Amino acid sequence: MHGDFFGWDIGGAHLKLASLDAEGRLLAVRQLACPLWQGLAQLERACAELGVAAMAPRAVHAITMTGELCDVFIDRASGVRAILACLRRVLGARADLRVYAGSAGWLSPVAAGAAATAVASANWLALARWVAASAHDGLLLDIGSTTTDIILIENGEVRCRGRDDATRLACAELVYTGVVRTPVMAVCQRVPMQGAWQGLAAEYFATMADVHRLLGQLAEDHDQMPTADGGGKLAADSARRLARMLGRDFGVDASMAEMIGVARYIATAQRRSIEDALALQASRATCDAQRLPVLGAGAGAFVAAQVAQATTRGYRACAALLGVAAGLAAQAELAAPAVAVAKLAWLAQ
Repeated sequence: MHGDFFGWDIGGAHLKLASLDAEGRLLAVRQLACPLWQGLAQLERACAELGVAAMAPRAVHAITMTGELCDVFIDRASGVRAILACLRRVLGARADLRVYAGSAGWLSPVAAGAAATAVASANWLALARWVAASAHDGLLLDIGSTTTDIILIENGEVRCRGRDDATRLACAELVYTGVVRTPVMAVCQRVPMQGAWQGLAAEYFATMADVHRLLGQLAEDHDQMPTADGGGKLAADSARRLARMLGRDFGVDASMAEMIGVARYIATAQRRSIEDALALQASRATCDAQRLPVLGAGAGAFVAAQVAQATTRGYRACAALLGVAAGLAAQAELAAPAVAVAKLAWLAQ
């Protein structure tokens, strides 16, 4: 990739990178699978695949992350320092690295290592602040592979109560549900099946990627993580895994039509959990909360659009608010915080 400004969003499962030219126009966006819980070698591999060694030495690298929460690190502060040290190695000692720390501003890697609380899991804030400047009012709903961020924006301000993972989980601004990696057993415990309630196994047999694949909703380039059993990603593969959650065998005592019906029920349960969190944030608005549109982003933007429809709200794609050309809108929607952090760095020059 080439560019004058790069936005890095380093997650626990994916690496997202956006590049801008000197005028702040988006040039490219990439997402790569990067299971950081397997070690920093995964980040080094993803960086090599992106060709970071060939990036212009004068480029600005704006960095945000959530990967510090991975259990490969003893604590979040250690994770922040280790991730930044890894980037310094792969980009070179002379690279211009600027770490996003929310209200603390832009920090050097050394300063960021000493201010890990401000740096950790701040990608949602980078996106929210950029979107707030454009949208003025709305409910930002960034649904990713693993988590969902729900952020109230009012009068051009980010009206958040939480700041870190713990406080955001406590006030439902962060909901641990996503359209790819979330285990089905974390979404519901029973489904209607053949006229009765069918309990689900508390086993990692299937993920929400299987559910959304069966419903034809998950884009192939958003579906980058391995399946629960390491098997294929065809509809029959997903149906087989989902049937196992019911203690059944696909094609024997569970048909494709039945599995699609089960998938539809589970997807609705997931959507309702997001709607509940959205309603909570909307209830804090000082304006007429019902007029606040949903501002959607992430691999699960299709769910955000469904939430808007179910709650009779307007819908706006965050890619449009990021000032992205139509040809790059889908990629920018997937990696919106990476685009936002690059834009913020460009604006701060």
